[in-house]
Amino acid sequence: MTWMVYGANGYTGRLIAELAVERGERPILAGRSLEKVEPIATALGLEFRAFALAQARTHLEDVDAVVHCAGPFSQTSTAMVDACLMTRTHYLDITGEIDVFEAIGVRDVDARKAGIVLLPGAGFDVVPTDCVAAILKNALPSATHLDLAFVVGGGASAGTTKTSVEAAAVGGRIRVNGDLKSVRIGHRRRTAYFRSGPREVGSIPWGDVSTAYRSTGIPNITTFTTVPGLLGQLQQVFAPVLQTSLVQSVAKTVAGQVKGPDERKRANTRAEVFGEAWDAQAKVECAITTPNAYSLTADAVLRAIAKINGVAPGSHTPSSAFGADFVRELDGVVAGEVRFT
Repeated sequence: MTWMVYGANGYTGRLIAELAVERGERPILAGRSLEKVEPIATALGLEFRAFALAQARTHLEDVDAVVHCAGPFSQTSTAMVDACLMTRTHYLDITGEIDVFEAIGVRDVDARKAGIVLLPGAGFDVVPTDCVAAILKNALPSATHLDLAFVVGGGASAGTTKTSVEAAAVGGRIRVNGDLKSVRIGHRRRTAYFRSGPREVGSIPWGDVSTAYRSTGIPNITTFTTVPGLLGQLQQVFAPVLQTSLVQSVAKTVAGQVKGPDERKRANTRAEVFGEAWDAQAKVECAITTPNAYSLTADAVLRAIAKINGVAPGSHTPSSAFGADFVRELDGVVAGEVRFT
């Protein structure tokens, strides 16, 4: 299969390309800047292309699948999805953006007609959390509520930081009775029982309020991570300022200088996920430990590419494409037993 990494000069795109070569894969590396993509491709001995998203259709005609890594995906995903639908090219990305998941989800019929798979969130956002959601749904099919929490170590990349800047202006999001609802960040706090021990976490906007709903049908979903209690109050006060184009531009410029974790830090840091689902009669929980979020992303993407041709056409979540146990196939993942409480 011929496949491409678009945004290969970004932090995560480069990790995916390097791991692909290590595993004997030969993806085409692409991006908007020839000056940035060519040295990476040359060092890895790979074919490369440089093109703007407006020209994506021309460059995807001979490609079976593209891994889209050029965010923020709120600005780039629509053009790439359009090109994939026109060229009948499978689409994967590494977004964690709720509105992007929602927008791609409604293109299910288009994907079926084109005979392709649309799979946003093929990395840490949202493979482990989505699979935990599906595991819990399988254990308790009558679940009406779902909480998902995670903690990560090792720091963030520039792309992740830019996306976080956008999210901070919008505030929190939860799923209530099947509908998305805006709330302040940290509006709910709870204890998450990770494999390493209990941690206090606060609610944040995370992709699973979209994807876990599609995967499980559970109508009430909240996502959590470690959030200082003051953050929610500050977000409520400063969100109007953060929404201005000037502040967003300055913040993203600063975010662009952030360097992702180096190889040593990735090797020595991990991430954890905890999920709990319940109905009026029962409650079930599950916790997993994973490698560093960026290492997991590269591994998950490569395994998804290997399986993509066997997935029914349409718009998918990781668990709807590959099953709830997909996360257990990834390197270094340790999953606890599902437990009724």
